[in-house]
Amino acid sequence: MELVVQSELLKDAINKLSGVVDRKISRPILTNCLVTADTNTLTLTATDTEVSVKIVLNAKASHTGSFCINIKNFADILRELPNDQLNVKIEKDKNMLHLNCGSINYQLVIVGAEEFPHLSFENSGTEFFLKSGDITRVINKVSHAISTDETRLYLNGIFFQQYDSTLRAVAIDGHRLAMLDIPEFMSRSNFLVDGIIVPKKGVAELKKISDSYPSDNLRFSVDDSFLYVNHGKDYFISIRLISREYPKYQTVIPNKTTFGLQVEKNALLNAVKRIRVLANEKTNGVKCTLKNNQLIVSTNHPAMGEAKEEIPIKYEGKEFNIGFNAKYLIDNLSVLSDTEITMEFNNELSPVVVKCHDMQDFLGIIMPLKI
Repeated sequence: MELVVQSELLKDAINKLSGVVDRKISRPILTNCLVTADTNTLTLTATDTEVSVKIVLNAKASHTGSFCINIKNFADILRELPNDQLNVKIEKDKNMLHLNCGSINYQLVIVGAEEFPHLSFENSGTEFFLKSGDITRVINKVSHAISTDETRLYLNGIFFQQYDSTLRAVAIDGHRLAMLDIPEFMSRSNFLVDGIIVPKKGVAELKKISDSYPSDNLRFSVDDSFLYVNHGKDYFISIRLISREYPKYQTVIPNKTTFGLQVEKNALLNAVKRIRVLANEKTNGVKCTLKNNQLIVSTNHPAMGEAKEEIPIKYEGKEFNIGFNAKYLIDNLSVLSDTEITMEFNNELSPVVVKCHDMQDFLGIIMPLKI
């Protein structure tokens, strides 16, 4: 079998597939990419059985056929090739692939496709569509709050739920919450009323496909175990959902708050970044002292010294000292618009609600740090 394909198309596809393959996986076949040739297309598939990706390229093939090739080695080779036409010849009886790009030649070992898992990439009965831009925005604004604690698997992803006429995305790690609503959403899928949890690795693949087609709609469907996403007939993703019950995130959000302040987002963000330099490495803590129309951000490191910075705010309540993990505060502030933000709370140990005037569909929660 002989193939002709443009190297830049193949490079891009292999780069997108490479993140799926788990280097520590126990099944050798899963370190490979499945390559299936048809007369005018080349289909590339990779999986770790939890997340699977399939990409279809324009190519010319002498006849149909399939084989598997080590994706890491293939990606390393393609990365160094110029953008030119690639000519590929397969000798199945010798398990050999001959790759030619101008004066550059490689001979690569391939394996048969028989052991590669059979994968599904759609469930047409539960389809709905979302704008790529909405998916990118959700991931950019919410994913920082995904937990990395593997003992609480149900927090290791983003929770998507149909809430009235919106699609709500939530991430919690026990110290903070990030929530964003996509308005005007309707779906026939009952799974979205109950909600689904998309794992962190699946979220990364969603980011890739949405970034690849920033102005297009993506097609989604679900079944009991998987979320399926595709763009037309050229990019497909299958993601195994986390089969756990998501916590009642609404209980974290205060029904009402007693105190509130308004501050310029960048003024607070930059102050926390500067003061954090002297924060204790273990707690990463900074103290925020609230006075009439003034916020003092400070920290004290017994071995390095102390730092403080004063910034103007709109606040007329009683004086408070509230501690924060500087990283959590920076992560939350960084996703907000460069405008005035509001922080609402009841006392120095209650959840702090963070809102942005220019992002009415976003809500953040940060748990204070004892100081």
